[in-house]
Amino acid sequence: MSDQIFIFLALGLYFAGMLLIGYLAFRRTSDHEDYMLGGRDLPPWVAALSAGASDMSGWLVMGLPGAIYASGLIEAWIAIGLTIGAWLNWKFVAPRLRAYTEIAGDSITIPSYFGRRLRDRTNLLRITAAIIILAFFTFYVSSGMVAAGKFFESSFGWTYLNGVLLVAAITLLYTLFGGFLGATLTDVAQGLLMFAALVAVPIVAVFKIGSPGEIVDGATAANPDAFNLFAGDDGTALLVLSIISTAAWGLGYFGQPHIIVRFMALRSAADAHYGRIVSTTWMIITALGAITTALIGVAYFNGPDPAKAIEDPETVFLLLSQIFFHPLVAGFVLAAVLAAIMSTMSSQLVVCSSALVEDLVNLTGRKAPDTALLMYGRIGVLVVALVGLVLALDPDSAILELVAFAWAGFGAAFGPIILLSLYWRRLTAHGALAGMIVGAVTVFVWGNIDSLSDRMYEIVPGFLLNLLVAVVVSLVKPQADPEVEAEFDLMERELSASRGDIDLATAE
Repeated sequence: MSDQIFIFLALGLYFAGMLLIGYLAFRRTSDHEDYMLGGRDLPPWVAALSAGASDMSGWLVMGLPGAIYASGLIEAWIAIGLTIGAWLNWKFVAPRLRAYTEIAGDSITIPSYFGRRLRDRTNLLRITAAIIILAFFTFYVSSGMVAAGKFFESSFGWTYLNGVLLVAAITLLYTLFGGFLGATLTDVAQGLLMFAALVAVPIVAVFKIGSPGEIVDGATAANPDAFNLFAGDDGTALLVLSIISTAAWGLGYFGQPHIIVRFMALRSAADAHYGRIVSTTWMIITALGAITTALIGVAYFNGPDPAKAIEDPETVFLLLSQIFFHPLVAGFVLAAVLAAIMSTMSSQLVVCSSALVEDLVNLTGRKAPDTALLMYGRIGVLVVALVGLVLALDPDSAILELVAFAWAGFGAAFGPIILLSLYWRRLTAHGALAGMIVGAVTVFVWGNIDSLSDRMYEIVPGFLLNLLVAVVVSLVKPQADPEVEAEFDLMERELSASRGDIDLATAE
C-alpha cells in the first residue's frame, strides 16, 4: 500500500467523522435559535475547546510556524498577546456577556445585543454591526480557503483550486445543516485533534533529529536571532513599537463574533470560570507546539544540505509531519491542519448567517415562521461561502495577512463597544455607532497604507480611536433610560450570584 493511500485513508476517516457530527447536530436542530446558538446549553469545556479551535484556524499550524520560521522568535509575541487576550476575554467578558445577552431581550447575535442593550430604536447600530460582520468575515472565510488550497498543493501536488473546492464543500455541508451546534461539536473534535498533532510533531521530531541542544545549535547557525524575542530594529523605541504591534493581536479577542458567541451559548455565567481554565491550558500548549515546530524546522531545513530548503515557510508543519511519521499517522496530523482551517470557517459561516437573517432580514418587519428563518439561515451560510470562495481564487494571498486584517477589523470595531457595554452603563447608541464606524474605517485606511501598517498593527489605532469616540459622544449626548439602568443592575446581581456558585463549588 503506497504512502498516499494511507494518508488519504486517514483524511477520508476525518471527513466522514465531520459529516457524521454535522448530521447528528442536524437531528438536534429544530428551530432558528437552535441553529444560531445551540439553545444556550454548552458545557464550559465544550465552549472552551470550540472557541479555541474556531479562533486559531490555519494561522496556528501554518501562519504562525511560517512567521517564526522566516523571522525567528520575535514573531512569538503574536502567540503571547493572543494567550493573554484570551484569558482576559474569558475572565472579564464571558460571564457578563452570558448574563447580559439573556437579560437584554434574549439576544442571540452580537448586533441584536448592541441594539437591545442600548435601546437603539433606529436599528442603525444593529444594521451597521451586521454589515461589518459580513464585510470582514468574507476576508476571514477566504483565508481558510486559501490555507486549504495551499495545504493540498504542498501535501499532495493537487491544484490549488481543487483543494479550495474540496474543503469548502465539506465545511459547507456540515455547517449548512448542523448550524451552530454542528460547528461547535466539530470544533471540539478538531480542537482535540489539533492539540494532539501540535504536541506529537515537535516531540517526535526532536527524537528523530537528535538532542534539543543539536536543534538549538542548528537553528542558531541558520538564523542567529532564531531564539531572540527582542530581535529587530536597532533603535529601542522602534523595537518596543514592533513588540507592542505584534502583541496587540490580543486586543482583538474582545470583538471576535465567532468567539464571543460561545460565551453567549454557555449554560450559565458561572461556567465561564471553568471555561477559562480549559481554554488557557489548550492555548498555551498548542502555541508552544507551533513555535517549537517552527524552530525545529529552521534547524532541519536550513542545514548544510540545500536540497532540504523549502520555498513556502507556511508549509513547515506539513512537511515535518510527512517526513517523521508513518503515512497513516501523518494523514491524521494533516487532518489536524484541515481541522484548524475548517473549524474557523464553519464558525464564521454561522455568525455570517445570523447577521444576514437575524439582524438584516428580521428588521424588514416581516414576521417569518421559524421554518422559514431556518431556511434563510442556511441560505445565508451558502451565500457567504460562495463570496469567500471567489476571494480565495488568488493563490498568492498570504494566510496571516488575510487573518490579520479581519482580526483587526473586528477587534477595533466591536472590542471597545463590547467592553463599554458590559462595564459602563452610560454608553449610548450614538456613542457606540460613532465609535464602531471610526474603528472599522481606521482599520481599512491604516491597514492599506504600508508606511503605517508596517510600523504599527492597525488594530491599535482603530481600538483606541473607537474607545475615545464612543466615550466622548456618549458624554456629549447622554441617553438616560430607566430600563437600561434596571437591566444593568440585574446583570450585576446575576454575576454576584454566579460568583457565589463558583466559590461554593470550589469549597466542595
